[in-house]
Amino acid sequence: MQLADLVATSAAVAQTRSRKAKVAALAERLAVTEPAERPIVVSYLGGVLLQRRTGLGWRGLTDLPAPADVTTLQVTDVHDAFERMAALAGAGSGAARAAAVADLFGRATGVEQQWLRGLVTGELRQGALDSLVQEALAVAAAVPLAAVRRAAMLAGSTVAVADLAFQGEAALSGVGLVVGRPVLPMLASSAPSVAEALAKAGREVAVDTKLDGIRIQVHRNGDQVRIATRSLDDITARLPEVADLVRGLPAQRIVLDGEAMTLSAEGRPAPFQETASRTASRGAATTHVAPYFFDLLHLEGRDLLDLPLRDRLAALDALVPEEHRSTRLVTADPDAAETFAAGVLRAGHEGVVVKALDAPWGAGRRGSGWVKVKPVHTLDLVVVGVEWGSGRRRGLLSNIHLAARDPDTDGWVMLGKTFKGMTDEMLAWQTERFRELAIGPTDGWAVQVRPEQVVEIAFDGLQRSTRYPGGLALRFARVVRYRDDKTAAEADTIDTVRALAR
Repeated sequence: MQLADLVATSAAVAQTRSRKAKVAALAERLAVTEPAERPIVVSYLGGVLLQRRTGLGWRGLTDLPAPADVTTLQVTDVHDAFERMAALAGAGSGAARAAAVADLFGRATGVEQQWLRGLVTGELRQGALDSLVQEALAVAAAVPLAAVRRAAMLAGSTVAVADLAFQGEAALSGVGLVVGRPVLPMLASSAPSVAEALAKAGREVAVDTKLDGIRIQVHRNGDQVRIATRSLDDITARLPEVADLVRGLPAQRIVLDGEAMTLSAEGRPAPFQETASRTASRGAATTHVAPYFFDLLHLEGRDLLDLPLRDRLAALDALVPEEHRSTRLVTADPDAAETFAAGVLRAGHEGVVVKALDAPWGAGRRGSGWVKVKPVHTLDLVVVGVEWGSGRRRGLLSNIHLAARDPDTDGWVMLGKTFKGMTDEMLAWQTERFRELAIGPTDGWAVQVRPEQVVEIAFDGLQRSTRYPGGLALRFARVVRYRDDKTAAEADTIDTVRALAR
């Protein structure tokens, strides 16, 4: 397939707000894709490269050769070029990568260059996220969407099941949980209060402590243990104490879901940054990280995904010692749930997750099976711009511009600015970070940045605004923390913000 054909489909998707029209355009392209090209096309239609890291960023794309007059690139040419870039390392790799970029982009037309730049930097604003690609794949292959979603959940990605979809529903149904291969995580929707969470989740629920750590999924097959993050990155080598603990459990084949968290000397939760720093470092450990598990997905050759939560919890309680399980209350009493939640907050945790006891495991889509409740209104937003500070903040990038994701356009809807809640260390860090993400010059009073950095923002409410295109603005917004464990695609949407406003 010519790259120009894929670029044309991307443009057609970007030009419509209709979800049905987007799916139709994507499905039409997938239907004529050769089997050998499907993984590439599915990945590119979702706006991401197949390679996790290429060593190429925005700065490496600032000085491109003149575009080609005629389109000649095939999608396989592009994939092969990025494969070669990803393999470069060591002395001379920078020059070799620059030469590879010049060669690839020199063969691309102007439109193709612009599209490739967006693909590399994560700014391919075509309005096609993974959920839409799954819908299109189901349409193109004439298989049930539920079968595509389940297979993608168990295989870890939509790309992994693209060929199977065209082999039919039976082939998709053959995808099972494999111990050692992470599955996509189950997510929680939000509610402003425990009472409203109970109304969404059901009469009798499990009220789970919401820990302020990092999500981990732990697979054990005999002595082999693999620990994955919510983005399915392997961090086993960084958490040896967690791996050793799981090896000591009385089962040989298990898959556990939970959180990893550091504690203070007093036994209270340490700041999130301490856990994030510990799990991001490849060096010697300076702090201890403890796991707290809240779900069991596989036990000794038996998948538990389709069992109701009450059965999964019973199996979890029989396997994992209490000190390594997330504290929970099973109740149908709203007052008891409120009392438990208040105790969780006093203990220093960030809230609770109310879980329906009859709900099976389901990845990706935020439904009523899990409903999180936090005492303070917070949103995970993306920084799209930043302003230079004045006074004691002169020389530091200070006032950040905050935006929610628009799932219909794959764009960003600004909700306000803030310079509150920033420590001196945070100001120094974000000055360097946003210089790296800068688009264009950084010597003006405001700097536009690539929408990549997620930040958790606390606010006191939402108010109507004619200043911002979404019609809403945050009241008294302040920074809680930067979320390096989340991608921009996982940021809260403008639909979520509007629902909170209602």
